[in-house]
This record gives sequence, C-alpha cells and structure tokens, in this order.
Amino acid sequence: MKNVDTLIQARWLITVDEKNRVLENHALAIDKGSIVDILPADSAKDTYAAKNIALQDSHVVMPGLVNAHTHAAMCLFRGIADDVPLKEWLTRHIWPAEQQWVNPEFVEDGTELAIAEMLKSGTTCFNDMYFYPDVAARVCIKTGMRSAIGLIVLEFSTMWAASPDEYISKGIEIHDEYKDSARINPVWAPHAPYTVSDESLLKVRTLTEELEIPVHIHLHETAGEIEDAISATGGRPLARLESLGLTGPSLIAVHMTQLTDNEIKLAATDNINVVHCPASNMKLASGFCPVQKLIDAGVNVGLGTDSAASNNNLDLFGEMKLAALLAKGYFNDARALNAEQVLRMATINGAKALGLDGQIGSIETGKEADIIAIDMREAGSIPVYNPVSHLVYSTSHSQVSDVWVAGKRLLKDHELMTINLDELRFKAKIWADRLSG
Repeated sequence: MKNVDTLIQARWLITVDEKNRVLENHALAIDKGSIVDILPADSAKDTYAAKNIALQDSHVVMPGLVNAHTHAAMCLFRGIADDVPLKEWLTRHIWPAEQQWVNPEFVEDGTELAIAEMLKSGTTCFNDMYFYPDVAARVCIKTGMRSAIGLIVLEFSTMWAASPDEYISKGIEIHDEYKDSARINPVWAPHAPYTVSDESLLKVRTLTEELEIPVHIHLHETAGEIEDAISATGGRPLARLESLGLTGPSLIAVHMTQLTDNEIKLAATDNINVVHCPASNMKLASGFCPVQKLIDAGVNVGLGTDSAASNNNLDLFGEMKLAALLAKGYFNDARALNAEQVLRMATINGAKALGLDGQIGSIETGKEADIIAIDMREAGSIPVYNPVSHLVYSTSHSQVSDVWVAGKRLLKDHELMTINLDELRFKAKIWADRLSG
C-alpha cells in the first residue's frame, strides 16, 4: 500500500476535465497538497493508507470555485448604498466612504470576513482588486486561502498611494515579495480606462510583459462609460486598450456589458479573458454581458461576484444560477449557457483567466488539491438525476460542507478551521458602528 496524506471518497466526483467526466463512487488520493490518483472507491482503501480519510458518501466532490473578480475588503460596506446607479454609487457613496474609513485595519478585517464567506460557500481562489494589497496577501497566507492579489493602479491620490508612479512602485514591491509564493499570485489591476491614463497603462503593459503576470481591469461596464470615452477620446475603451497593446491573453476584462459584434470578434482573436458578474451588473443596472456570444466565438469567460457592496454577497453558487437564467432570458433560448458551461465558468475558466489552469480549476492528477464537497441530502436537492445540473439550478451555498486548499482542510463539516467566526462578528459590528455613527 502507498502512504498519502488524504483520501476523499465521493458519491459523485465532478472533474471538470476536458471530457467533463462525472464519476460515481470514486476517490481522490491527495499527497503533499496535490492530487496523485483518481480511482474507484472500492479499490482505494486497498491501494492507499491515508492519514486522513473523508467519507463523502452522499456528496458531490468537485474543484473549488474560482471567483474571478472581487473587492474583498468591501464586505464591510455591504448594504451601505443600495438601489442607486453605478456612477452615483461610486462618486457619492463608495469613494467618500473609502476616503474616510479604508486603512490597513479595514482591509485586514474586511478581507478575512470575505474569505470566511467564500470558503463557506465553496470558493477556494479569488481575484482581488483593492487598496493595501499587501495586507490582503497576508490575510490569505494566515487563513490558507489561494488568491490573485491585484496590484491596483489609479491616476488620483488615495490612502494607498499619492501618484500613479507610487501605485506602480508599491505594486512591484508586492510582486517581488510574493512572486514565488505557492498560493499568492500577483496581478496588475489598473482600475478602469476612465481612471487610468495612457501613460500609466503603457507602464503596466511593459511590466506585464516583463513580469509575465495578468492585467485585471473593469472594462465596458456601462453605456455611460462608452459615451464618456467617445466624448473624451473619440473612441471606445476596448479600442483604446488595443492601441496601447494591452489586448491579449494576459488581459482579464471584467463586466463587458457593452459589446459590438466586432468587439466580440476582437476578444476572440486576441484571446482576451472576460469575467461575467451578473448579480452586480443587474443590481447597478449596468447592462448584460453577451456571454453565449462570447463563448460561441471562442472567448474564455469566467465568473465573478464583484464586491459585497454591489452584489451583496460572494456566493458563486447563486452567481452560477443567475448567469444561466439571465442568458436564457436575454437570448430567448432555453439552451443558452447550459449547466456544464456555467460550471466551467466558475472553475476552470476562471483559473485559465488567472493563468492558473495548470494548477487548479479541475480534478486531475498532478493538479493542486483545491477541492470542495457539497452535501446532496438536503430536501431541495433530492432526488439527484444530473449532479451537474443540480449544482447550478438547485444547490445552495449552505450545502458546502468541506473545503480543501492545496490539500489543507479549511472547512470541516461546515466549520472554519483557520478563522474564528465569533471574532469576525465582533470586528464587523465595530466597523458597522463606526460607519453608521
């Protein structure tokens, strides 16, 4: 017998591999943080001696979800400015609140709260864009979470940096500190075309090429953004990024609700990655991303929640269902964005956008063991005819019972293993009292 760290036995094992295999009564052997074998459960106990055995006999076991666009610390702004359009939401509510309250303590507490919420709802990797990314990275290390930490760039002064050069300088320092980290992946994060100049974007492009890391940016989020860009520059934002040499497989374009057919063709030709945030886009009335058209054109599309201030949660199970239903209504086609496609958006596609698909996003031997288990015994989940369909249309985030990141169990029987939720509740109340006082 071979010795391994962990053996996970599942009623259904959803691989999200190239063949989208769904295996029944199979087991995963995990050692030193990686998947070393996938085999029938009956033979697993005779093949491997494991230090830890997880019997998930009524569960779906699948790759951890990848939240491809977040502003994690903004959990502490959850619900402070609801039912207002994006421009007003930003300029009259969020930006003033950030100027007054955001500091390292805010980011530390808010990020830890976000990670707690994400782990309990099955997310094992998130792509962040916020101030004090160095603090967010430390929280991820403390909790065991995997992340893409955004090296934010803006044209104006904030609590994090006074000038574009300072944003970039600080970003390089953070990159150098974490470039060899197992679970922290630095990503350039210029906020949006309307908040970052050509000069700064060109610097980001150069550094992206030198450091070989992605660029994460809000793009074509609203019709107003397009109108303002045409008025100011004579062209659309995506065309501007193309002229600056930023369109390509390293670009992660978030929202993309305003697209022409030619822009969809450009996204496919240049291998741009798109992140769909259906709940936030609907709540802020930003528009509808033509997801099925993008996928049909060959564009890689991931899924994100955006912030809890505009969503108002970080639940990717809810996001999957909403994305599928929204596409069917938008395209007037019940076949649009089927369950299999949506599940890939929330796993392997998000990993690919972050350049991590060789490590995570599917259950395959050699990949890191970012794994979640979902209990299918709930009344709303029985009977199970098609587990993939169930995950998208029937499953609640509350059914996530167990989570492993790089083979380490971070959620066990619904209990967080590296986060004290009572302490977080206390801290969140302190922040709520400050913000509402």
